[in-house]
Amino acid sequence: MEKHTISLSDNERRKLVAIVTKGRNKASYIQRAHVLLKSADGKTDGEISQWLYISESTVRRTRLRFCESGLEAALEDQPAPEPTPKLKEEQQAYLIALTCSQPPAGRERWTLELLAQQLVTDGVVETISPEAVRLVLKKTNSSPGKFEAGAFPS
Repeated sequence: MEKHTISLSDNERRKLVAIVTKGRNKASYIQRAHVLLKSADGKTDGEISQWLYISESTVRRTRLRFCESGLEAALEDQPAPEPTPKLKEEQQAYLIALTCSQPPAGRERWTLELLAQQLVTDGVVETISPEAVRLVLKKTNSSPGKFEAGAFPS
């Protein structure tokens, strides 16, 4: 694995020292500043992780971000990736139509488990959890337990 060495300019070092001594920032921001300072002083990932009580991978990621994107990118939190939708639009439309249809024989209404099973049985998806079904229905205001949502016949 490639070792990313940290060399700080005088301005960068002053800024990092100010961050860790003033304590007016988020803990993660201060922690990353410590990582960069210790890395520039020649400490290993293992030593830094033990000193700060964090994982070595956190030290490695911070060091890598500094080398690739600079000081600000290394200090800031990275935005979480957008979650991928569980169902495509056509599959969501099928689920909503299924929710509005008659429930299976012997059932008074659709349940999340029944809807998930029916989606798999109909070949719409290979697998899906009742929770994923619930989230799709919640997003579209279609709930199998709400009278005004259209899940019950009029």
